[in-house]
Amino acid sequence: MNDEADHRVATQATSRHWQTRGPNDRMAHLVKETWRGLTRAFQMRLSEHAVSFGHWVFLRILWENDGLTLSRLSGEAGLMVPTTFSAIKAMERLGYVTRRQQPDSKRKVYIFLTEKGKSLRESLVPLAEEVNRIATQGAPLEDVEATRRTLLLMVGNLARDELELSKNERKMPSTRDLVTHPSLDEDP
Repeated sequence: MNDEADHRVATQATSRHWQTRGPNDRMAHLVKETWRGLTRAFQMRLSEHAVSFGHWVFLRILWENDGLTLSRLSGEAGLMVPTTFSAIKAMERLGYVTRRQQPDSKRKVYIFLTEKGKSLRESLVPLAEEVNRIATQGAPLEDVEATRRTLLLMVGNLARDELELSKNERKMPSTRDLVTHPSLDEDP
C-alpha cells in the first residue's frame, strides 16, 4: 500500500474505534480525539495558504486584539513565552507580524500584525468555519448549542480547579521538571 492508502485505512479504523468505544469512553478522550480531528482538518486547509496551525493561534488572537506584549500573547494562547517567541520570530520572517517598542515603554516589545497578516483573516476564517460545519454536520442545532454550553462550563470548571491548585502551591510542571524529578532516581 502507498502512504495515502495507509492513511485512509488508519483514518477509517480510528473512526470505527471511536464510534464503537467512544460512547462509553471518558470525556477527556473524546475531547482529545475531537480536537485532534479538528486540528488535522483545519491544518490540511491552512496548508493550502502556507500557514501553520501554530501561527493561526496567534493570528486569531491578534486579529481581535493587535499590539500585545509577548507575555500577554503567550497568556492568551495558553503557551509558554519561549514557544510564543519562536513562533513570532517565524511569523515575522514570513511577513505576518512586526515587533516594536512603544514610546511610553522602552522595556516592553509589542507584537503587531502587518498588512499581510491582517489580510490572511479574509481567507482563513472561512476555513475555520468550514471545519466547524463539517464537524457538527448532522447534529441538531440544539445539540450543538448544548455541547458549546457544556464545553464552556467545563473550561470554567477546570480553570477554577487550576486556580485552586495553584493556591496550594501546585503548578503545571514543565517537561524538564518532570524528566528531572527526584523520584525518577529512586529504585522501585
